[in-house]
Parts: sequence; C-alpha cells; structure tokens
Amino acid sequence: MVDHTILQFVLIFAGAALFATLFLFLKQPIILAYIVLGIVVGPKGLGLIGDARQIEQLAHIGIILLLFLIGLNFQPSKLVGLLGRVGIVTLLTCLAFTLLGLAAAWALGFPFIDSLVIGAALMFSSTIVSLKLIPTTQLHHHHVGEVMISVLLLQDVIAIVLIVLVTEGGMDNIGISVVILLLKLAALTALAFVIVKIVITRLFMKFDVIKEHTFVMALGWGLLVAGAAEMLGLSLEMGAFIAGISLATVPIALVIAEELKPLRDFFLILFFFSIGAKFDLVVSQQLILPGLILTTLLMVAKPVLFKLSFKAIGETPKNSAELGVRLGQASEFSLLIAFSALASGVIEASSSYLIQLVVVLSFIVSTYWVVAVYPTPISYKSGQRKD
Repeated sequence: MVDHTILQFVLIFAGAALFATLFLFLKQPIILAYIVLGIVVGPKGLGLIGDARQIEQLAHIGIILLLFLIGLNFQPSKLVGLLGRVGIVTLLTCLAFTLLGLAAAWALGFPFIDSLVIGAALMFSSTIVSLKLIPTTQLHHHHVGEVMISVLLLQDVIAIVLIVLVTEGGMDNIGISVVILLLKLAALTALAFVIVKIVITRLFMKFDVIKEHTFVMALGWGLLVAGAAEMLGLSLEMGAFIAGISLATVPIALVIAEELKPLRDFFLILFFFSIGAKFDLVVSQQLILPGLILTTLLMVAKPVLFKLSFKAIGETPKNSAELGVRLGQASEFSLLIAFSALASGVIEASSSYLIQLVVVLSFIVSTYWVVAVYPTPISYKSGQRKD
C-alpha cells in the first residue's frame, strides 16, 4: 500500500500514462483508462492506494475548474434566453426519469423510500462526461453546446435542492427552502457581477501585461466565489460557474480560459481515477443484475425522452438526437446523493452501491456511444477527433 501523498501521485499519473497509452493502442476512449486504473490500484482492487478520499477531494477541483471555464465562454444574455426555453424540458424529463427509476427499483425488490432515492439520483446527467466529450468549439459556439449547458445547470440546481432535502431528512418546509436557495443564488450572482465590474476588471486592465497576475487573479476569483457558494448552501460547481460567467464580459476572458485548460485536465484525471477507486467489485457482483437492468433502462430511456422533448420545443431532429445521446447517462451528483442518503440513514447500503454501480456502467456505455457516433476531443478516429 502506498501511503505517502507524493508516491500516490506518482502511482496515479505514471499509471495513467501507461493505461492511457494501452487504451489508445486498443482504440478505446482515454477517460475509461483512468477509471480502470482506479479500479485496479484502488482500495477494492490491488489496494496499492488504501484510501482514495484525499484524491477524491482534490479531484473535485477539476469539476470546479470545468464549470468556471464554461462560464468564461458563456455570455449572460444567451444563458437567460436558453434557460427559459429548456426549463420546462429539464423539469419534465427529471420527473419522468425519477418515476421510471422508482418503478424499476421497486419492481426489483428495493424498499419504496430506497427506490424513490434511486430514481431521484439517476435523473441527472453527468456534467463531467457530457462536457468532456464535446469539442470545445461546439460547446462554446454551437447551439447544441449552449442548450446542453443550460440543461446541466438547471439539473445542478435541482440536485442541490435534493441533497439538502436528503441530508435534512424530510419534505417539511420544502417550498421555503427552495425560495431561500434561489434568493441566495440570485444574490451571489448579482454581487459577483458588481465586484467584477468595479474591482476585477480594473485590476486586469492595470496589470494585463503580467500574465502570472492574470492567471492567479482568475483562479483566485473562481475559487473564492465557489467557496462562497458552498458557505451559502449552494454547490461549489454552481459558484464556479457564476464566477466564470461574471468574468465572461472581460475582454481577456478567452485568454484566461485557454491558460486554465491544462490545470483543469490535471484534476479531471484525478476525478475519473477516484470514480474507479471507489468502485467495489465484490459488492457490485451481488447487484450486477439489477445494475445492468437499471443501466440499460437508463441508457435507452434518456436519449429517447430527451430527443422527443427537445423536438417538442422546436429543436431540429438532428440536434435533438445528439443532445439525447450526450445527456444519456447518470451523474456525479448521483454519487453525492447516494453517499448523503446513506450517511443520513435514509437508504440501505445496497441501494447506495446500486446507484454507484449504475453511475460507473452508464459512464462507460455513454462514453463508447458518444465517441463512436459524434465528434469528441478524445476520439481514436482521426475524422471524429475535434477540439
């Protein structure tokens, strides 16, 4: 077992280089190499890394940076218009996926409350997988990318509300809780834009020739707002997006985004590794049948329902189909809900492990599907590889 933090990083990144090379030779999606590495060397595999919690906490920074960079490339005026259009689609599909997951889990013999949490956890799509597998130009400059971001952001708000309900253990005063949460979100957003306009922009203009200052200021601002969001009961990811979109009007926003991309990728490798490291093969074997059934149901229902919903609000059949496939998996928020519900005693351990199993399986299936059909930055096919 490797206990020293530095040696853990050596093992992770040397192993990532080896597994990534092997997967590319085998023409497999590279992000799956990091998940497999985590399974192999993690606590439930060879046990070379005995506790992946510290790695998981560091990996969370990758998600924060990803949302920050998305905000940097997203104009506020576009976001407001899109959220209005896709809001009803997001709410209806979330409800449909929850009911579908609830019915399936209950039919498989899980208790009703556990089935309800399983269905609610699996209604979300993965921000990480969806955004990692879409070319940067398509994400920031094409309509498909903009719509996808809007859906994911609305899902994040719903996920935050759900996590609050699970950890506080009930539905009492849910309306008040939601209103307070939305007020906090609006207040933080307004404050962020004011500070950027009055303070941050002037500092950027004064010291714009010093690239290191620009880098540190942008990174510090993103993490500061993310931390403030968590203190207000929101999520770090939501705070990071607010920080990014508040900087989007600054003339050097795109330069900042480009400089932060390597740092983001460093932490995203840790994120995918931590997903694999938390995966328990022994426990999962006992849940493999319900896990496969739920994953299959999820991977069929999500693309179809998303496609029909997007067509209903006027999206083209081609865009609707692509959005359905790119959003057709479970989410990292599903894992947070599973852990929160288990820690609060709301669900049994087997239900929590089932959610984790479905998340990992859906990540794998969705990655293969998207890489095989649509352009991605990590495709092993030269004609499909775009960034």
